[in-house]
Amino acid sequence: MTVDSPDELAAVMTAAAAALAGPMDLDTTLEQLLASALDTVPGISQASLSVTTRDGRIETLAPTDERVVLADQLQYKLRQGPCLEAALSEPVVEADDLASDPRWPDYGPAAAGLGFGAQIAFQFRAEPHARGALNLYADEPHSLDGETRALGAMFAGLVAIAMGWAKHEETMNEALATRNVIGQAVGIVMERYKITPERAFAFLVRSSQHSNTKLKTVADRIVADLITEATHRPG
Repeated sequence: MTVDSPDELAAVMTAAAAALAGPMDLDTTLEQLLASALDTVPGISQASLSVTTRDGRIETLAPTDERVVLADQLQYKLRQGPCLEAALSEPVVEADDLASDPRWPDYGPAAAGLGFGAQIAFQFRAEPHARGALNLYADEPHSLDGETRALGAMFAGLVAIAMGWAKHEETMNEALATRNVIGQAVGIVMERYKITPERAFAFLVRSSQHSNTKLKTVADRIVADLITEATHRPG
């Protein structure tokens, strides 16, 4: 599919924005965004994401084709290519003719051998620590233009938003889980010692401080002990 009118572009962008609405599965959301990029960005045939990890590796996410995986892996292995440079340092890296680009004498011909003529990569950053590149591949050389660059940069921004929101959602879920287990532990202590919620919570805090242990860990242990007691209680 190609987008040939403002109305079609608006429809595709509405679908892309909808992928960011509400609770999200990150893998599915990224796949939807890259599918929308293929529908929207002119001249592009395939796409992927290169994401840096905390231990210094780079991984490919949401590839639209097996050839993209091979091209990305070549760049990581050879330490050459647009997606590697964008993920690690440069905001935008473009190769209008991969086969003859002197910057990447090993990667360029290998990418051409996979059927890619041109490539452009856009760096993105998502708080607090995610960084990577949106990689857009074209089958034909000299097929990247100003519209490719503008729309590609916009999709890189959407990817950053998706990854940032996913991290925020993960943090919120962790906070809710912590609140729930602490609430359970307070209830257990109240019932066991016949004390008020305030005194039960203070008991947890003191236990946390005296053992130099996180409050959630103390709560987890209390809940786990109760489950163990219930399991081994004679029927």
